[in-house]
Amino acid sequence: MAKMTYRLLQGNEAIVEGAIAAGCRFFAGYPITPATEIAEGMSVRLPMVDGTFVQMEDEIGSMGAIIGASLAGVKSMTATSGPGFSLMQENIGFACIAEVPCVVADIMRGGPSTGLPTNPAQSDIMQTRWGTHGDHPIIVLSPHSVEECFTVTVKAFNLSERYRVPVILATDEVVAHMREKVALPPRESLEIIDRLRPTVPPDWYIPFEDNSMGVPPMSAFGDGYRYHVTGLVHDVRGFPTSRPDEVDTLIRRLHRKIDKGLGYIQEGEYFLMDDAEVAIIAYSSVARSAKQAAIMAREDGKKVGVFRPITLWPFMRKDVEEILKNVRAVIIPEMNMGQYSREVKRVDQGYARIITLNRVDGQVITPDDILRKLKEVY
Repeated sequence: MAKMTYRLLQGNEAIVEGAIAAGCRFFAGYPITPATEIAEGMSVRLPMVDGTFVQMEDEIGSMGAIIGASLAGVKSMTATSGPGFSLMQENIGFACIAEVPCVVADIMRGGPSTGLPTNPAQSDIMQTRWGTHGDHPIIVLSPHSVEECFTVTVKAFNLSERYRVPVILATDEVVAHMREKVALPPRESLEIIDRLRPTVPPDWYIPFEDNSMGVPPMSAFGDGYRYHVTGLVHDVRGFPTSRPDEVDTLIRRLHRKIDKGLGYIQEGEYFLMDDAEVAIIAYSSVARSAKQAAIMAREDGKKVGVFRPITLWPFMRKDVEEILKNVRAVIIPEMNMGQYSREVKRVDQGYARIITLNRVDGQVITPDDILRKLKEVY
């Protein structure tokens, strides 16, 4: 058995440890509440492992810097919150079309604009999926505990490297700032995935050539392979094209590589769902309140369970549809005006009654808030 290290960590500190364990060796960022502890932690930890930390002038530059470092072959990440995440969107789109692996931690707070910098929210859920323009694939993961801040960060890097795509790590101020005892496994016991490198001679290398996975091998700048990178739609050699057949092939491949990997990408937790008549669908810190509400409801004789999507995007449609078919009602509590609930409603075909619980006052949704909503069902 691998020896575990036990530590009392804050959620943001656990993200730092997860990034280091996953092999992140470059961080560029700009301080912003409630994500600043990630930058602070990386500024200390990266020099210990021969990594590089850079405080940038803004979030636009931060995103550009981690893209450049990743193109040079280094696992890279940044961290921000709502306003900074908005500034990153154009470069996130560049990373999508150029297929540059990187991780962006978005620690959600109240908005719009400067909003409520020190209060929790879940108001960036749709922005994590659709923030940048165009038809683009994206992966968004959401931890709900300090320990998951570690494990899900490792998974974020693995998915980014495996599928050559930006991965968003979306959580909220509550998870980011609470402290819990965490069991940290030794790095050798973790599954660590690195991007696929070319094995052919440089003269044979086609940087965006299709294959069975839809993920081309990626060379690093300076390794001797010819590699053209552009934000324009490009052909298999990376050069701009407007030929309809090449445009269509690229965009469909970007989506196909994610669709083919859904079984590996998507992850969710079922809590007391075996015989549930009513399901609560919740994520991040609200899922903690949902679990406690389900326990309390069970003590009162009500068959309530919780489904917690760890993978927010791609949307876990099959799981949600199956839940809707097997319960009479679904309650969706969110610290926003109803962003994830819109996706649930979209796939519902009249199977179950859908009830939303939305809180946007900068306060957490409590178990009692959810129990009061349950009275609409029982």
